Amino acid sequence: MKDIALRFALPASELRPFVTTYYHCRFDLSQGREFVEDYLHPEWANVRILIQGKSSYSIGPGELAPTPRLAVTGPTSRATRFRMSSGIIWGIGLLPLGWAKFVDRPAGDYADRCADARDDPALGAFAPLAEALMESGTHFESGLALIEAHMQTLLDRPLHDAGVISAINGALIDEKVATVSELAERAGMSVRSLERISRRAFGFSPKLLLRRQRFLRSLAQFMLDPTMSWLRAMDYHYHDQAHFVRDFHRFMGMSPSAYGRFEHPILRAAARDRAAIAGKAIQALHEPPQAHPE
Repeated sequence: MKDIALRFALPASELRPFVTTYYHCRFDLSQGREFVEDYLHPEWANVRILIQGKSSYSIGPGELAPTPRLAVTGPTSRATRFRMSSGIIWGIGLLPLGWAKFVDRPAGDYADRCADARDDPALGAFAPLAEALMESGTHFESGLALIEAHMQTLLDRPLHDAGVISAINGALIDEKVATVSELAERAGMSVRSLERISRRAFGFSPKLLLRRQRFLRSLAQFMLDPTMSWLRAMDYHYHDQAHFVRDFHRFMGMSPSAYGRFEHPILRAAARDRAAIAGKAIQALHEPPQAHPE
């Protein structure tokens, strides 16, 4: 759509184990159009700074709530319905390793919820950046420079279990890994240890994470080619179409056919542009470089 402009950028190489992409969203809605609405699929954590305009959201079913100016959303397993007026949003996608490094509380404490980072000390690392962007971050190049400079200052923060978290993340994006026992084996740990670290760094149980990844691989196919049938888009680990439909209801809160009827003005453009920059249409499928062991 002409009134929605999205731009993505990769972080510097030293930040890529922690950050997927930076993104800048400008909404210039045509006269008489109050807002645009879409459904965001489940994903890893994100930091979003609302520079101009008004936004509202709901993670899963429920009434829409105002989006904080500095919003940090933990990892999600439900669709996020959101509305946006004319305005500008900056975003930073965080990998699980990025959450472990930049946030002072477990990811499970923020799973499927959005927090106002201005009122949460555990999210304080992003407050100075939000202030700087509010003052002079409306344009892509200047805002990107501010974000990159600030994120560089956070690289000295301590980080524990970097190698383990990276190993789990790498196994999760491998489509051949289908069970919790396979995930634990690939990550080189017991199932019990996997469960503990998974909730702390990834926000959910290993079983739910694997189920979510399988679903998102299917959804990504459809987002890049909406002419594709759901049957063709389905990941090969699905037993049948009914199995896929159950997952669709679990993660998106609607049927595949209902989802397909929506226009998706934001998500279709985001999937295409993100794939061109980062190689993957969906953040949770992003393959990070390995972090250096601590």
